[in-house]
Amino acid sequence: MAYIISRVAEEMTNSFKFELPYPLLMVEEGLELSQLNLEDKDELFSLIDINRIHLRKWLPWLDDIKTVNDIKKFISTSLNDYYQGQGINYSIKLNDQIIGNISLNWIDYNNRSCGVGYWISENYMGSGFITKCCSRLMQHCFHDLALHRFVLEVATGNASSISVAQRLGMRLEGLNIDREWLYDHYVDSNIYAITSPEFNSQ
Repeated sequence: MAYIISRVAEEMTNSFKFELPYPLLMVEEGLELSQLNLEDKDELFSLIDINRIHLRKWLPWLDDIKTVNDIKKFISTSLNDYYQGQGINYSIKLNDQIIGNISLNWIDYNNRSCGVGYWISENYMGSGFITKCCSRLMQHCFHDLALHRFVLEVATGNASSISVAQRLGMRLEGLNIDREWLYDHYVDSNIYAITSPEFNSQ
């Protein structure tokens, strides 16, 4: 019995091929996910700067991004993490213009799971672009990278992102109390997840 279990585990390990996320994903005509690079720094900083009030409601890092140089450091760190297999940051581009960001904040290759995060310019809220981009990223993770579990953590008061999780068919798995310090208060978060078999059955 132990031999059989060992063989099954070995076969599962051997069938998994480590692969980094692709640097470019087409979502639909005119809409793509393009890996952040240093050439994006000025455009990305400008987008963040004009969306500070909008983004500050749910994102804790706005005070750390005060200059283009801060963005440059962030992108450099992101690229380093990518080559170490820890995640990837994409610009969401509509007709070659950056309108937001979506990322795999972490990748656990041992357990074949990953976690997503995103934001989009206030002008494009309600457009459905985030749902489409998440769905495309899920498809890539499950079909191209052979990952098994895809996770989204959402503040309990963030109705827009909760709707995204529901539209994507993700399950509510749990609640984290006081999950994150957001400038002057704690926020709770919901954990949503979907597995590859669940995604493929939709």
